[in-house]
Amino acid sequence: MTDDILEGEAPRAAQLGAAERAGLEAALEEALLGKEEGGVPIGAALLAADGTILGRGHNRRVQHGDPSAHAETDAFRAAGRQPHYRGTTMVTTLSPCWYCSGLVRQFGISRLVVGEAQTFSGGHDWLAELGVEVIVVDDERCVALMTEFIEQHPDLWFEDIGEERP
Repeated sequence: MTDDILEGEAPRAAQLGAAERAGLEAALEEALLGKEEGGVPIGAALLAADGTILGRGHNRRVQHGDPSAHAETDAFRAAGRQPHYRGTTMVTTLSPCWYCSGLVRQFGISRLVVGEAQTFSGGHDWLAELGVEVIVVDDERCVALMTEFIEQHPDLWFEDIGEERP
């Protein structure tokens, strides 16, 4: 499945600029790396206003035994200190949880590109209400990756989103 995921083009990717498409590809590569490491396959990239990738990362909760090591925080940390975050874009393969949505809000990240929000809908609507520009792509590759993971690892999934398994 890994090779198939990288080969396809996102159906709504045409609405993204070249930098956002590159950011989504980087985030998807990170998600697949997380999967290969035995973790939760969510990836992210933080883009500068000019589209340059400042940092990229993936969910490392399992790998590091750290419940705060989400993909968005990993990409944010990899970007290092910035004078400000106005004009930046967070690209993530999955709708950000409340924790990661708070990071976007706290640091004034201007845009959010969400690979998919079908398997999990976090705080992206809240961020949009607060003035963050939000684009939900619903990339089939991101949906397939998370759907497969949730089916194969439901206990880990519910742990990741902070809920008890029904």
